[in-house]
Amino acid sequence: MRAGTILVVCTGNVCRSPYIEARLRDALGDSGVAVSSAGTRALVDLPMDPGSRAQLAAVGVSGEGFRARQLTSELVQEADLILAAAREHRSAAARTHPSALRKAVTLRDLADLLEGVTSADIAARDEPGSWVTQVLTGALARRAIVPARQEHVDIFDPIGQPDSAFMRMAAEVDDALRIVIPVLRDRLQTS
Repeated sequence: MRAGTILVVCTGNVCRSPYIEARLRDALGDSGVAVSSAGTRALVDLPMDPGSRAQLAAVGVSGEGFRARQLTSELVQEADLILAAAREHRSAAARTHPSALRKAVTLRDLADLLEGVTSADIAARDEPGSWVTQVLTGALARRAIVPARQEHVDIFDPIGQPDSAFMRMAAEVDDALRIVIPVLRDRLQTS
């Protein structure tokens, strides 16, 4: 089974999405999942914001070599899962290409949908497509029983703010990823 692809989206592609991308890539290791990011109004070719790099360094992950890029129709089409930092980014991805409507979700919404779900639960559904697609499909199937978050949906945007804002952003991301990563990783590492 193909592992799949994840595209992380925020606005400038220098703070939130590169942080999420680097954390996912590090946590998924050699699972085969390809992780990248882009911005809806990207600061193209700029490196990751020093605040995000510092938060990555604090957990032993490198942010070196990163360059921001613009969200394109091709990137949306190629992704199995589009992880948005905020609902506005999910909407922007859908405006970029209609296929995003069925594969874009905010990071926090995905975490809510996967709370209490294991990779075995997802595998038991035996859905077609990559493992990332199966995880997304399994999560979205729970929309009828998991109420949509009404507050604190978007990951805080720390751009231009002090270190404490980047710490807040990192904490919000890490809190969601502690739920999402095991579901994505466990099946791939045992198969």
